[in-house]
Amino acid sequence: MNQSLSFRVFKAILALPVPVAIIIPSLLLYFSGWQLSDFVLWRFLIGAVCFLAGLLLAVSTVRLFPKLGNGTPAPWDPTSKMIISGPYAYVRNPMITGVVLILTGEALMLSSWAIGIWAIVFLIINMFYFPLSEEPGLRKRFGKEYEEYCKNVPRYIPRLTPWKP
Repeated sequence: MNQSLSFRVFKAILALPVPVAIIIPSLLLYFSGWQLSDFVLWRFLIGAVCFLAGLLLAVSTVRLFPKLGNGTPAPWDPTSKMIISGPYAYVRNPMITGVVLILTGEALMLSSWAIGIWAIVFLIINMFYFPLSEEPGLRKRFGKEYEEYCKNVPRYIPRLTPWKP
């Protein structure tokens, strides 16, 4: 991967997942009056599993953008090649699934209703954004290949087995 593409991916990460998964939850904790005493061990453990699963999914997804797609996760700097391997063989939007898992993990680990509500709001926003904005662009760029992919791979909840075209 060339240095320019690496920097573009870095900028996309700073512009999208960092505010959604770090800055906004931090502000929500601050303004909701969260206290360390709100900590509950069993929620923390379940949340840690969700958080780590989401982080693994998000990182493995982001790594595919420059490597296989020759682009970034940002809608303003999309891939030029369609990615259908790795997490994309199981779910069409693994990055969103990963971020929702991260937010759910944060909400559980920190016993924060505010972050839990933010996770739901983030999911709802993307449930409208992807079909209305992102997917039409993908259909235009990748045509029948993307249509076939959509018929076989769910949008948010992963398949049990990888799809192989």
